[in-house]
Amino acid sequence: MSSVNTFVIVGGGLAAGKAAEALREHGHTGPLLVISDEKEPPYVRPPLSKGYLLGKEERDSIFVHPEEWYANNAVDLFLGTSVRAVDPLAKEVELDNGRRVSYGGLLLATGSSPRRLRVPGADLGNVLYLRRVGDSERLKAAFTAGARIVVIGDGWIGLETAAAARMAGAQVTVLGHGDLPLMKVLGREAAEVFAQLHMDHGVRLRSRVEVERITGAGGRADGVLLSDGTRLDADAVVVGVGITPNVQLAEQAGLEVRNGIVTDAHLRSSVPGIYAAGDVANAYHPFLDRHVRVEHWANALNQPETAARSMLGQDAVYDRLPYFYTDQYDLGMEYTGYTEADGYDRVVFRGDLDQRRFVAFWMSGRRVLAGMNVNVWDVVDPIRALVQSRTDIDDALLADPEVPLGSLLP
Repeated sequence: MSSVNTFVIVGGGLAAGKAAEALREHGHTGPLLVISDEKEPPYVRPPLSKGYLLGKEERDSIFVHPEEWYANNAVDLFLGTSVRAVDPLAKEVELDNGRRVSYGGLLLATGSSPRRLRVPGADLGNVLYLRRVGDSERLKAAFTAGARIVVIGDGWIGLETAAAARMAGAQVTVLGHGDLPLMKVLGREAAEVFAQLHMDHGVRLRSRVEVERITGAGGRADGVLLSDGTRLDADAVVVGVGITPNVQLAEQAGLEVRNGIVTDAHLRSSVPGIYAAGDVANAYHPFLDRHVRVEHWANALNQPETAARSMLGQDAVYDRLPYFYTDQYDLGMEYTGYTEADGYDRVVFRGDLDQRRFVAFWMSGRRVLAGMNVNVWDVVDPIRALVQSRTDIDDALLADPEVPLGSLLP
């Protein structure tokens, strides 16, 4: 096969599957390979902690495309195959079996891996993480009525798995470092909403704790020992303490790596012919005027369009605002925009926090940086428009549910 018009995608998630689709849609007619170390065709990860974990979605629903789509679109799937090395000078990838594949364009959609817990006992059999479809199936098997589940980590994955365990009838304790779950992400007032939600559903929240060790016998965990001497019985331990971008290939190939693979707004890496998308890409964002790495589904869904067009020599820029969502019990939430923990002055609320039906706005001066709608629907577009408009807006108007959000736009 001609190396010049052979495109190679490394990864097995949503970004890889959507990039293959976008390359074909935008006119790439040459050979196209997707190489993934997973046994499954590319699949979507949110259901692993949401619908699929809850038993509401069938296994087939998690895949980006039906398997026959790849054959119908002449996309070669190399599954259960690792890329051992990338050689940018020769424009080749080396597979784990020693085979070398030439490329004209290479997209790294290698995603991320869960951070491992580094305490004694962390390698016991029923200490569970969530990243791949098999992980979700192991969690589902562990979440049974009456099972004692200890969740280490109170971020999004920790809380979504806690909700799934409670809905299956398990007894759940969530352990966190800070004062409240999601405190660093949302700030105190919004974080209190999620803390109360879980307490109302019978979850025990333990804040400001350090895990000393995981106890167990016969290769299986049976409890978690905290640094204050408290021991919590556990039939399974779930660890959700963040993720790390999979940058090993990029580093070894000499790409610029800094909290992910550094790219420009076109998703081009520092090495010609190599691109990055999804969790692993620390991409320059023109609207935010900075590099951001977004660990959420919407990026993996939308960035491949830009990456594919860039690979084909078209002028495409990725400037969509970050977006993510969560479903926990009877709470549905969408978050649009971007701010860091120290990047805003205050949060303005419209609606009823106690009823968990509201919109929150993260403000810098009189400008909206981000908005989160909780059990309020069809407002993502006006929230996005408010952020992008950079308009000065009065807090009182933002807080008044009688004032349509669209009317605040210039």
